[in-house]
Amino acid sequence: MRPLSFARPRPLDAWLLFITALLVIGAGIGLRDPWPADEPRFALVAQQMVASGDWLFPHRGTELYSDKPPMLMWLQGLFYLLTGNWRVAFLMPSLLASLLAIWCVKDLGQRLWTRKVGLYAGWALLFAFQFTYQAKRAQIDALVLGMVTLANYGLIRHLIKGPDWKMWVLGWFFAGLGTITKGVGFLALLMILPAALASVRGWPGVRVWAGDRRFWLGPLAFLVAVSIWLVPMVGTVLTSANPEHRAYLEDILFRQTAKRYAQSWDHPQPAWYFLGVLLMWAPTILALPWAIAPWARRLRLRHDPRYLLPIAWWLIVMVFFSIPRGKRDVYIMPALPMLCLALAPLLPGILRQRVPRGVLYAFSGVLVAVTLGLGVTMLTGEPGFERKLHAERGLDRAVTDALAWVLLAIGSWGVGSLLWFARRPAAALFSVLGGVWVLYGIAVAPLLNDSSSARGVMREVAMRIGPEAELGMVAWKEQNLLMSQSRTTTFGFNQTPWREQLRRGLAWQAQAPARRWLLVQDVALPSCVDRQVAEQLVNSNRRGWWLVPMAARVNCPASPELPVDGAAGATQAEDG
Repeated sequence: MRPLSFARPRPLDAWLLFITALLVIGAGIGLRDPWPADEPRFALVAQQMVASGDWLFPHRGTELYSDKPPMLMWLQGLFYLLTGNWRVAFLMPSLLASLLAIWCVKDLGQRLWTRKVGLYAGWALLFAFQFTYQAKRAQIDALVLGMVTLANYGLIRHLIKGPDWKMWVLGWFFAGLGTITKGVGFLALLMILPAALASVRGWPGVRVWAGDRRFWLGPLAFLVAVSIWLVPMVGTVLTSANPEHRAYLEDILFRQTAKRYAQSWDHPQPAWYFLGVLLMWAPTILALPWAIAPWARRLRLRHDPRYLLPIAWWLIVMVFFSIPRGKRDVYIMPALPMLCLALAPLLPGILRQRVPRGVLYAFSGVLVAVTLGLGVTMLTGEPGFERKLHAERGLDRAVTDALAWVLLAIGSWGVGSLLWFARRPAAALFSVLGGVWVLYGIAVAPLLNDSSSARGVMREVAMRIGPEAELGMVAWKEQNLLMSQSRTTTFGFNQTPWREQLRRGLAWQAQAPARRWLLVQDVALPSCVDRQVAEQLVNSNRRGWWLVPMAARVNCPASPELPVDGAAGATQAEDG
């Protein structure tokens, strides 16, 4: 096994990586609002935390939100207090977590192998499609990846060529923070299993030091991290007479964690589902066919734990999430940094081979051709997907034409990248992808923002009802409340059937008919509403909305027995 290298990277190499990462991931921050799925939910919860001062029991409207621990919402609220701007604050946790993950794999690659390997690991992670996409989103998954990667970083620093008890404690601590970010954060600790197995089998350079009393500092650090949220929350529940608090505790600790894993009810997929998800790790995953044989030799002949730990942990995560019936593509994403780390030492050799170089050129060429083709087609023809944008997203022709020109700009940048880096396929591909993500952030996202965030439809609502009116919402989504520009009342959400929301909303409107309006999703609109008098709004997020004044009600009874069209008796469904 090669000795560890502690050589520092040349400053310009490291600066280029992190400036590029900041540009690619950060482009567009402040230019858009939260979009479904999930982003408006977390931003709304964070907004209500800041407004109410209740940071222990998150609310979504009038209901407690117990689907996820509050770490992401805490950070979003904190960044709002620092910046005073929700458009900036809601994306900052993902940005910082992603940059930290890149730093972790770069530093590990440098410490375990060489400066060059560390840089390859960082670049491979930055431009893996799923990583970049999630890093530019405000869903919970980028933050979980960051926490888990920091935990892996500390554990590997200790387990390989340790002991390093500070890193051991850091690893356990961030595993705990990952657990109160999303319950699966503890999975980082499974890195210890392959290390223990290798140590028992006598592999060189790896030990767990379980007999040292300092070993227990790790579990203690995990408990400290988890207690940051759990102790004050449980203490409040035990001393509170509020039954909602106890229901919140039971739901988040049992139904949303162990039971949800053992009896998953969302997103049913076959056991092999994640094999297809690996394609979302392109272009990095394209190196996998050329890495399997070298990995096998290094494990079988050299007993090299630098490969064993990240590869084994990646496979453990794949198996863990393949067992339950419910699966989502982001579940295995925290394993991506470790795959990049294990691939990085092989990438220089792989990229010197003719076939892998051709694969990268072909990948880049297809991406460029698709963007150019879409742009030209949108400007010169009437494709079905453009009509779909008009109908479902409420985009007008000016917006779709602007999108077409942005696609042409992306494609033109791609052509230039392929020509400029003709002999360097990896650099050409990274330049193409960099152009895609930067132009997406600064041009595409602002064009789509009004429709995707519900800002457009809620601005239209405010203009139609006027500044003195009050708005009640029925069968609403988080983005509607988050983007509302009027005095707004809700009548329940996920725990309240639409029929009951209608009953409450109609009774509320009848109390002040001159100034109160209802915003109702089309699938929950009662048949007693005259559609000739009610106002139909443009579609937003593939949903239709109606603005109902008192005059549009035709003998609507304010009772539970409302005649409705569609599935108005349903409750809200979670996005994503």
